[in-house]
Amino acid sequence: MLLGLSTILLSACSSSASGNNDGFFHKIFVEPFTAIIHGTADVFAGSYGLAIILITLVIRLVLMPLMLKQYKNQQLMKSKMDIIKPEMEAIQKKIKATKDQKEQQKLQMEMMDLYKKNNINPLNIGCLPMLIQMPILMGFYYAIRGSQEIASHSFLWFNLGHSDLILTALAGIVYYLQFRVSQSTMTQEQQKQMRIMGLISPIMIVIVSLNAPAALPLYWTVGGTFLIFQSLIGRKLYPPQPNNKKIAADK
Repeated sequence: MLLGLSTILLSACSSSASGNNDGFFHKIFVEPFTAIIHGTADVFAGSYGLAIILITLVIRLVLMPLMLKQYKNQQLMKSKMDIIKPEMEAIQKKIKATKDQKEQQKLQMEMMDLYKKNNINPLNIGCLPMLIQMPILMGFYYAIRGSQEIASHSFLWFNLGHSDLILTALAGIVYYLQFRVSQSTMTQEQQKQMRIMGLISPIMIVIVSLNAPAALPLYWTVGGTFLIFQSLIGRKLYPPQPNNKKIAADK
């Protein structure tokens, strides 16, 4: 869920100008990543494509423990929501059936009491990983976008400074697949809420990539592919618990 929001934020930001290069964010996050990209490219005989791939993977590996913790919390909440689903649906039916506002408020309070009784906070989806990774990812993003050396470099079949239709399509497909894989950790309510987000995120990536240097969809494709495998690893480490086991554990 948060991944989709961060992707849209990055996509939206890319349409604006690079901004003030003397600002705090640029000095603290963008400039260090610019130096790291150039240094890594030197190690690979000037290949900025390999540098982007390696740094993207390193960043994702560093953030992986936080993301897996978030995955674990999502699985736990999903298990709890599955257990109380019959009670939730009963209350929701009563809310839809009544037109009395006081009765609706009473039923909504009953729903909140049900959440509280089972230690469920629907709004608690793990914001800390999001807050930590956003400045890191955005710093790397703008370092890629603002480098003239990257813009003039060729890698594989494309030029990093020009848009590429094949890479654009790959980036969109990868992020759509990543969303589909991540749905396994969501409750049914979250899946309904995020259905549109699952389409908006790859569409935004494609729209931006069509008018952006190929270095950006390369970054998105590598990062999205890593996140697919990360989700699969999370599913393996924290498989869904059968409801009866969860109930027994709670007792």
